[in-house]
Amino acid sequence: MKYNNQKDKESMKKLWKGRFTKATNSAVDEFNASITFDRRLYAEDILGSIAHAKMLAKQDIISQEDADKIQTALLEIKNDIEKGNIEFSIEAEDIHMNIETLLTEKIGDIGKKLHTARSRNDQVAVDFKLYIKDEIKSILNLTDNMLTVILQMAEKNIKTVMPGYTHLQRAQPVTLAFHLMAYYEMFERDRSRFSDCLKRADVMPLGSGALAGTSYNTDRIFLARELNFAEITPNAMDAVSDRDFAIEFCFCASTMIMHLSRFCEELILWNSKEFSFIEIDDSFATGSSIMPQKKNPDIAELIRGKTGRVYGDLFNLLTIMKGLPLAYNKDMQEDKPPVFDAADTIKNSVLIFTEMLSKIKVNEKNMKNAAKYGYMNATDAADYLVSKGVPFRECHEIIGKIVLDCIEKNCGIEDLSVDELKNYSDKFEEDIYENIDINACIEAKKSFGSTSQESVERHINSKSDK
Repeated sequence: MKYNNQKDKESMKKLWKGRFTKATNSAVDEFNASITFDRRLYAEDILGSIAHAKMLAKQDIISQEDADKIQTALLEIKNDIEKGNIEFSIEAEDIHMNIETLLTEKIGDIGKKLHTARSRNDQVAVDFKLYIKDEIKSILNLTDNMLTVILQMAEKNIKTVMPGYTHLQRAQPVTLAFHLMAYYEMFERDRSRFSDCLKRADVMPLGSGALAGTSYNTDRIFLARELNFAEITPNAMDAVSDRDFAIEFCFCASTMIMHLSRFCEELILWNSKEFSFIEIDDSFATGSSIMPQKKNPDIAELIRGKTGRVYGDLFNLLTIMKGLPLAYNKDMQEDKPPVFDAADTIKNSVLIFTEMLSKIKVNEKNMKNAAKYGYMNATDAADYLVSKGVPFRECHEIIGKIVLDCIEKNCGIEDLSVDELKNYSDKFEEDIYENIDINACIEAKKSFGSTSQESVERHINSKSDK
């Protein structure tokens, strides 16, 4: 990514060269440069620079004519970048100095006026916040689409009975809609976290200078309006050294992909022949290179695997920041790769997960059979005895013995006759069967937020109305 002729090479003399008597070692140029990754901030950098030029003219720090030339040239550079006509230079170190160099080549000394009253420290901070704000908005849109798909799937499966699990052991009967709405709540919390992160990223650092502000009569409120920030940072030192917004972004991404991973784990289990609760569509599965019968849930597995990657991005950034004195330190150049990776990974994962989920086929019969033969009406049988005046702890023991007997006989509790049940307690009557029917067990749940059809429908409707 180097310029191809000597004229270009000469133009790459460091913009900070005045203090130095020696050129930097070529290995230092390679090691020191961030253009290989921060080039993706070109649009944000140009946007911030245009706003800065406008502010400089408004405050009579540069002329309006110069500001107009700077803005026109920056837009031309942006267009050239997007057309692939620009080859960035390692010698210019980063996206900020690459664009400034290109600007100066295009309009001469006028381009050198742009950096008046700003530093790369506040420049990169505003670029990074602009980037993260846009990424959050994209993630929120993708999350909304995912929540819609989950809601639609839940609406179709309000009466689909399945086992609810604890310790991956069949516990109590629920509906698939109830199970899906549990994930809806998780992802809605993720959405809320990203929305909160957006509020804290929406505070503009531009105009803070290197760390102490500037002696020029700038207008930071004007800059905030131009760049669509809600507030401006009140402390210049904090503004240039803060990366909390980036750490919080990675935390939000880590939490969301953890939820995606949990959901994918269940889909992988449910898709197996041992469960056969669902079938993942062929378009979201792959085959084996050696075993012709295989249909592998690779997409769900990959999302599950990428969770560690996003966790790594979070810990990478936390580790970078943990020992830094105020204010800016070069270590902070390494803040962008983990954020870029977390953003790309979470967006791609949410997008493909949503598409995969929308095409999943539900095997209602297998789900219901698993609920019926898992003794998941045992708690309801115990509750029945409680209603007859038996203390719960005695009920628990009685039903435990009945389940043990049923396991030996290979039958369900509901398959035992009343006379057989009376061997365990004389409180059993014919009405026991209506209390331990699987659907009755589900509908018997009266508490707010329960698995009953009325409760689940109320939950779904509350989300549909938003």
